[in-house]
Amino acid sequence: MAISLESISRSSGIKAPRIVVHGPAGVGKTTLGCGAPNPIFIQTEDGLGKLEVDAFPMMKSFQDVLDALTVLYTSDHNYQTAVIDSVDHLEPLIWQHLCETYIGPKGERFQAIDDFGYGKGFLLALDLWRQLLEGLDALRNEKGMAFILIAHSEIKRFESPTTDSYDRYQIKLHKRASDLVQESVDCVMFADYKTVIEKEEGGFNKVKTRGISTGQRYLYTEARPSFVAKNRYGLPPELPLNWQAFSDALTHNSSQ
Repeated sequence: MAISLESISRSSGIKAPRIVVHGPAGVGKTTLGCGAPNPIFIQTEDGLGKLEVDAFPMMKSFQDVLDALTVLYTSDHNYQTAVIDSVDHLEPLIWQHLCETYIGPKGERFQAIDDFGYGKGFLLALDLWRQLLEGLDALRNEKGMAFILIAHSEIKRFESPTTDSYDRYQIKLHKRASDLVQESVDCVMFADYKTVIEKEEGGFNKVKTRGISTGQRYLYTEARPSFVAKNRYGLPPELPLNWQAFSDALTHNSSQ
C-alpha cells in the first residue's frame, strides 16, 4: 500500500461500540445485552432463561459461531447488536477446534490443549480468537453492528510489579486470550452489586467489618484494584446496570 499525505483521513467519530461485560453469575449481564439495540444472541451456554430475545440455536462448535457471524455478515437483516453469551463457554470450543484441526510438523494430533506442551496450545488458540474478533469487527465496520461479549468473572491473584500482590475480579479466560480480547474492544465493564462496608466495635478494642449488599447493580467502567475494567469514551466510573444508562452516558460524552 502506497503511503502519502493524500492517504490521510479523519476518523468519523464514535462507531458502534465493542464491549466486554464480566461479572458474577446472575448479576444481570445477559439482561444488559437484551436491552441493546435489536440484539441477536449467539449462545454458547443456556443463559437466556425466560428472557425473550432473538437467538441462534445453541452453538456446539467454534465453527458454528463463525457460521453465525458469516450469516449476519452476508444476509440482509435489522439486527444492530451481536451478543456472544458467553466467551468463557466459547473458549473450550476454541480449544476443541484447535485440537481437531491442528496437525503438528511430524503429523502429530492432540486431544487436549495441554497436550501441546509449554503453553504452545494457548498461543496457537490466539489465532482463532483473532479470527473471531476479525469477524466481529467486520460486522461493526461494514454492517454498523455493535457487539457485546459476555463473560463470567473469577477472583485471581494479581502479581503487581509496583505493589504487594492482591486479589481481583478478572475475566474468566486464559490470560493470553483475556489480554487479547481486552486490547481489542472499546469497553471492558465489570457488573456487580453495590456493596457498602459496615464497621462495628468488637471486644478487646477490635473493629469488625462486614460487607452489605444494597441490592443495587452497577456497571464499573474504570479499573480498580478489585476488578479489571476500561473504556475509551471517558464514561463515568460507575453506571446503573442497564443499557439505557450506558447509552445515555455514551451519547452525552460524544456530544461534548
